[in-house]
Amino acid sequence: MDNTDFIPTKDSAFAEWLQTVVAYLNAHATGWQIPAGTVTELTALQSDFASKFETAEHPATRTSVVMLAKTEARKAAEAKIREVLKAYVTYNPAVTDEDRKSMGLPIHKTTRTPSPVATDAPDTDIDTSVIGRVTIHFYEKGSRHKKAKPAGQHGAEISWVLSDIPVTRWDELIHSNIDTNSPFTLAFEHDRVLRSPLGKYTRRKVTMERNHERDNSVAVESLES
Repeated sequence: MDNTDFIPTKDSAFAEWLQTVVAYLNAHATGWQIPAGTVTELTALQSDFASKFETAEHPATRTSVVMLAKTEARKAAEAKIREVLKAYVTYNPAVTDEDRKSMGLPIHKTTRTPSPVATDAPDTDIDTSVIGRVTIHFYEKGSRHKKAKPAGQHGAEISWVLSDIPVTRWDELIHSNIDTNSPFTLAFEHDRVLRSPLGKYTRRKVTMERNHERDNSVAVESLES
């Protein structure tokens, strides 16, 4: 139901939580369409664990056999409560957030939190020391030694063109590549010259409605090699 396990770790807390949840499920079984047999089985497992946990809590009766029986009872009860909650609560439109709160269950958000849009273009270092090869190292603005991309960013878009004269407008950069890891390398014939490589961070977002990817980008200044 959630990335964080909602079931208490300690046996004492689990016993109290399980009793609360089972009682709540019993009270709402009809409205949530939980079969009577499922409720009966879950109630029996909850009672069994409660009894064996109580026996294991007393020093006079706390033997290795009793402790093992308590552990096995918890495994059975925990497996069943997970199964029931997944089948009849997690995706049940009749279950409200108030119900989940009353049972000590996580409340799910109904919308996704979008990744932040980049506000700064990446800084770059351009290496032309090898003939016919241009290597563009990009990194978060102001963080030359930080290799990680900014939070939520997919990579950098490198726009470029081969031209005999310097370019001055974005629409003159007819080639574009997305690179998710620095550096980005371009290889050319030796008699060609690379003009004005530009970089801009892009963010990849999956929308819930159409379930496809869209790019959001931020323009930056021209950098000549």
